[in-house]
Amino acid sequence: MLIRKIEIFLRRYHMAPTTFGRLAAQDPRFVLDLRNGRRPRVETEGRVEHFMNTYNPASLGAYCHA
Repeated sequence: MLIRKIEIFLRRYHMAPTTFGRLAAQDPRFVLDLRNGRRPRVETEGRVEHFMNTYNPASLGAYCHA
């Protein structure tokens, strides 16, 4: 499930859920909504997966705490 992958990503990079939502889905409530049962569209899920697979902490500076 996508939410499990996101939770692992958040822990690995010490990223706030709202920051992740803003960067990956242009929606700061994205992770919180997923935790409450929201199901993303296929396109959104693909964009989020792509974000996680290509994430480079060095390129974001202030957003990265890893």
